[in-house]
Amino acid sequence: MLVRLLYCSRAVDTSPAAIESILAQARQHNPVSGITGILCYGGGIFLQAIEGGRMQVSDLFGHIQKDDRHKDVALLHYEEILERRFGGWTMGQVNLNKLNHSILLKYSEKPELDPYAVSGKVSLALLEDLMATAAICGRV
Repeated sequence: MLVRLLYCSRAVDTSPAAIESILAQARQHNPVSGITGILCYGGGIFLQAIEGGRMQVSDLFGHIQKDDRHKDVALLHYEEILERRFGGWTMGQVNLNKLNHSILLKYSEKPELDPYAVSGKVSLALLEDLMATAAICGRV
């Protein structure tokens, strides 16, 4: 049973080293669990989609909720899926600070990442748009 989970959180440490640490840990541990996904960050906010088996995704989300590198963790969207949408990445990344802000404005009131202010489906549409425009890097 494949599922997709989308969540957001606020970064406790927004330094490049902290972001890279999260990505490195995901890229090391996710393949063993069959987890794929993408991580967007900007303005101190993470937006992440994770896909995989129901139990593996649930376990990972439980770990994220307890991770002291995140605060204000919020579940945005959860669904059973027929196939992975982000299967090409053990954990792809998007740095929203390097994007044209018009893509963010397409999905929100202001040209900034604020998944707390939009629906989970809107956040998922943003991720799919980022994937379609090749804004995701770190493909493994």
